[in-house]
Amino acid sequence: MQPAVEFRGISKHFGAVKANTDVNFTIAKGSIHGLVGENGAGKSTLMSILYGYYRADGGEILLDGQARNIRNSQEAITLGIGMVHQHFMLVENMTVLDNVMLGSEGGFQLKSKRAAVEAQLREICTRYRLDVDPLATIHDLSVGAQQRVEILKQIYRSANILILDEPTAVLTAQETESLFEILRLFKEQGKTIILITHKLQEILDITDTVTVMRGGRVIGAVPTAGTTKEDLANMMVGRPIENNLPRKPYNPGAPVLHVESLQLQDEQQVKLLADIGFTLRAGEIVAIAGVSGNGQSELMEILSGMRLPTSGKLDFLGKALPFAGRSDADGLPRTFRDLGIAHIPEDRLRDGVVKAFSVMHNTILGYQDKLKNRWGLFDFKAIAARCAELMKNFDVRPNNHDLRIGLLSGGNQQKVVIAREVLAQPKLMLVGQPTRGVDIGTIESIHTQLLALRDSGVAILLVSVELEEVRALADRILVMCGGRITGELKIEEFDTTRIGLLMGGMHKS
Repeated sequence: MQPAVEFRGISKHFGAVKANTDVNFTIAKGSIHGLVGENGAGKSTLMSILYGYYRADGGEILLDGQARNIRNSQEAITLGIGMVHQHFMLVENMTVLDNVMLGSEGGFQLKSKRAAVEAQLREICTRYRLDVDPLATIHDLSVGAQQRVEILKQIYRSANILILDEPTAVLTAQETESLFEILRLFKEQGKTIILITHKLQEILDITDTVTVMRGGRVIGAVPTAGTTKEDLANMMVGRPIENNLPRKPYNPGAPVLHVESLQLQDEQQVKLLADIGFTLRAGEIVAIAGVSGNGQSELMEILSGMRLPTSGKLDFLGKALPFAGRSDADGLPRTFRDLGIAHIPEDRLRDGVVKAFSVMHNTILGYQDKLKNRWGLFDFKAIAARCAELMKNFDVRPNNHDLRIGLLSGGNQQKVVIAREVLAQPKLMLVGQPTRGVDIGTIESIHTQLLALRDSGVAILLVSVELEEVRALADRILVMCGGRITGELKIEEFDTTRIGLLMGGMHKS
């Protein structure tokens, strides 16, 4: 059978950075093809070339055996190529129907066309079991439903080749399985799927063939049935991955954070957090497990000073956190940082970096005043040297501190955020989804850094939807559901079934 897609000698450079170098491989028609590699390996760049976002510097792309010069995304769409990005391209205050129609409204009879498109979308949703209401507003939908909207857009546009970039990074296990059912239906319809993911078990579960990239080049392509997670990890990173990282025995110190009867209500008096209470000690990692959207984000926003609680007692190092008498949280994050509370936010693009700033400028965000000299001026030579050392120690690629951080891969952006917060030498580290959308080698690096912090006496509060990450890092586990803590377990009591029940609202008692 003629391949659906064939890459021949594709190369792409961004200045001195070689994103793709002589990339050659084929994707069979009607297959699910996995594409894996470390952050910065060139996967997303290659797919952006296929989708028309970038123009290759050299080489050619063949679709159904015919060479194609894809100059922009509109041409890619016309050729039947669709792409679902890791960060959704949706207008949140518009309906599903309006988002699907954006860019293809056509003519003056918009009302009649809306009715026709709505009917078509409902038919597509039934055929592919997408379970999306075309008249729903995007901001009212769950993350999993928003992703189905993105897929709905591509089906409506008659995509025969569907690219998915980290599609399960923000999905629950149930939403992931639902997505995979949709992809299997796609395959049965003869469509071709290209799946970029860092989750190797998903590669084994869903793909037919997997291509591994490293350093912008193809390392190899293998049938999925004939490989293992260990084989793929070694190909990706070029070395064995350590699954059981060294850590000192659990020996917690004095209380660092004490939370008692914490409550949070929104403007409509809906309870977002209810009766939250726990103590976190020096030299321990307490992980909060739960399905996203059950109050974990709101808790971290309060503890980092981004949001005021409705009521409750919050003590840090024996003193009350300065919430009293405030009508808003303006200036609180800076105060909390000065107290010794560092924060790795769960959404790095929204709360962790400024995409238009250089890597160097992002390494000092929030701590810039501490880097001024006695005359109140910045020593940019010293800041650049500090940044270069940081990038070397945390293996940030490419090692170019003048590069806009928005041009780095997600995993390398995350390394910059973590490095910045670690260098602040905090007493308390708040960590939200630290390895979301990052590769297996970077996961190992991030886990190593967090365990080193714990072993040095830092108190760490970790929020993660990845139970394997919780198992790897936590000393104690708190489970949240519906804004409440439904149970607490020691790491020795780790049991996925029991945790799953607690995540579903079944209390420990």
